[in-house]
Amino acid sequence: MGAEREYRYRVVDVFTERVLEGNALAVFPDASGLDGALMQRIARELNLPETTFVLSPTRADCTARVRIFTPLKEMRFAGHPTLGTAFVLRDEGYVPVKTGDFVLEEEVGTVPVRVDASEQPMFWLRTPPIETGRHYDAALCATVLGLDRSDLLDCAPQRLSAGNPTIFVPLRNRDAVDRAWIDLAGMKTLRGADAEPVCVFVFTPMADGAYSRMFAPEYGIAEDPATGSSTGPLAVYMMRHGLVASIDGTRFVSEQGVKMGRRSSLYVQVHGDNGAIGIEVGGHVTPVASATMRLTL
Repeated sequence: MGAEREYRYRVVDVFTERVLEGNALAVFPDASGLDGALMQRIARELNLPETTFVLSPTRADCTARVRIFTPLKEMRFAGHPTLGTAFVLRDEGYVPVKTGDFVLEEEVGTVPVRVDASEQPMFWLRTPPIETGRHYDAALCATVLGLDRSDLLDCAPQRLSAGNPTIFVPLRNRDAVDRAWIDLAGMKTLRGADAEPVCVFVFTPMADGAYSRMFAPEYGIAEDPATGSSTGPLAVYMMRHGLVASIDGTRFVSEQGVKMGRRSSLYVQVHGDNGAIGIEVGGHVTPVASATMRLTL
C-alpha cells in the first residue's frame, strides 16, 4: 500500500469577471511528485477543458514550469491555462503583487506574462511565434460545419498555429456562427491526410473585434468557451484579410462561449504594424473554488 498524499488545487474562471462564465480551469500550485501519466489521469477525472500542474522551473529566468492537460492529451501551450495559472501564482504569493511582468516555462518554451496594475487586474500573455499553414476548401468547411457555402466569407479558411494548430473559418454573421457545429468524424474529414489533430475556429467580424466559437473534439473538448492560444492567430488572420485594423496599438475583443452559456471576453493588443513586434492576449480571471485531492501513490 503506497503513501497517501494530498494535492491542493484551485478552480478559476478565465476571460471573465463573473463566476460560472468564461473558461474553467483547475490549477495545482504544487504538483511535485506527480508524473505526466498521473497528471493526465487527474485531468481526465476533473474533466475541465484544461488542468495545469505547477512545478519548479528548469530555467533561471522563469517563475515556474507549467504543464497543461486536456482530458485527452498534454498541450504545448494554451492561453486560458497560462493566464489562470498566472493569477493563482500571483494570488498565492509565488509572484509578488508589485511584479507586473514574469515568465512561465511551458512545453512550447517561455511565455511572458504581464499584469495590469489596477484594482481588478487584467492578465496578458505574449503569443508565441505564429506559424502559417495550408488553406482549406471553403465548400468542404461549410459541409462539415453544417452550413451553406454562402454562410462563409470569401476569405479562404486557413490553418495557423501558436502551438495548437487551428483552422480559421470566417463566417458572414452571428447566426452562422451559432449554427455551426463539427463532430469528430467531420474533423477527421476536414483535416484529411494531416496527421496532427487540429481545432476549428469559426468567427464573424464585429465592430469591436469578433464573435467566435471553437471546436476541438480530437482534444476531448466538444466546444471551448475561450481559446487564448487561437486568439493571437485569429488577430493575424483578420489583419491579413482586412477584417480588422492592422496598425500599431490596435486593440479589439473576441467574444466567445456565448452560445454555450459561458460568455468570455478575450482582449487582443497588437504591437507593431500587423503585429510585427508581437501580439498580446489578455483578460480577467475570477476565483471559484479551492479543493484537495487525496491520492495513494
